[in-house]
Amino acid sequence: MKVYRNVPLKEFNTFGIAARARRLVVIEDDVDLALSPFAANHPSLILGAGSDTVFTHDYNGMVIMLEQKTLVTVDGCNVRAWAGMRMDDLVQWTLDNGLYGLENLSAIPGTVGAAAVQNVGAYGVEAKDSIVSVETISLGSSKRHRYTGDECHFAYRTSRFKEPGNGDELVVWVTFALSREYVPNLSYTALEGLPHATAQELREAITDLRWQKLPRPEEHGSAGSFFKNPVVDEATYQRLKAEHPDMPAPHAITQPHCPIVTYKLSAGWLIDCAGWKGKTMGRAGVWPKNALVLYNTGGCTGEEVMALAKAIQDDVTAKFGVTLQPEAIII
Repeated sequence: MKVYRNVPLKEFNTFGIAARARRLVVIEDDVDLALSPFAANHPSLILGAGSDTVFTHDYNGMVIMLEQKTLVTVDGCNVRAWAGMRMDDLVQWTLDNGLYGLENLSAIPGTVGAAAVQNVGAYGVEAKDSIVSVETISLGSSKRHRYTGDECHFAYRTSRFKEPGNGDELVVWVTFALSREYVPNLSYTALEGLPHATAQELREAITDLRWQKLPRPEEHGSAGSFFKNPVVDEATYQRLKAEHPDMPAPHAITQPHCPIVTYKLSAGWLIDCAGWKGKTMGRAGVWPKNALVLYNTGGCTGEEVMALAKAIQDDVTAKFGVTLQPEAIII
């Protein structure tokens, strides 16, 4: 375990926002996980790669991170990965070892643990589709727990680890059930026509596609998709469809044993139609190629990001009667 004091956090968040933490604890391996002596006396923030985090002020407490390194074991087709490992590195590792199912999640920034907490998704695949278990340790008591996939309460961009009262659970291992047979998932419209003869070929094509629409972290800071795609009821969907015939077809969501259908709209389309694509406010802006992404034009603060986000939310609500919720974690 490495402990640092009064630490600049700019390099630990992909938005590149300057903030500081009173203390930073980096967990190097499983042996270091007896955290209660530290966590009991300090407010604690669990941070992965900081790829979905916006700091609006200094953090007057302890930031806890797992060391970002490759630790993987395989049991048949089950892959158990260290939560501090970068998710994109895990995707490549699985392909190098003849295991398939994660290739559509290529080029997603962040760690394996954050992928489980956030239930990340892209191009027709979500992390929950492959996760069979998540292992955690309590920051307060150092007790360990293993949750099955069902017990993780996975839903759109969330899980039990984001529920109130569960914020002290540090994800340390995630196990994925994969396959030795490569069957490409091309269900997402944007994947039509992409090379996919091999999983590696599909991974590289998805990576190229992703960086055509998103800012590369080394060039422009961002937190990826800043807002969730809003989920609305039938009445709201029908109203919007009548008012905006050009609205992209939403994704209909059905729940087992429930007759109610809801619809997931495109937040990017809503923001674009509200006139925000490519605009800036202060030193924060809306990415010209993807209205769902807010980015750092150079030296922006968390307050500037949130001012821009609120202005977008207000305009979308006024124009469409739909409320946008941040996907990014606001500190």
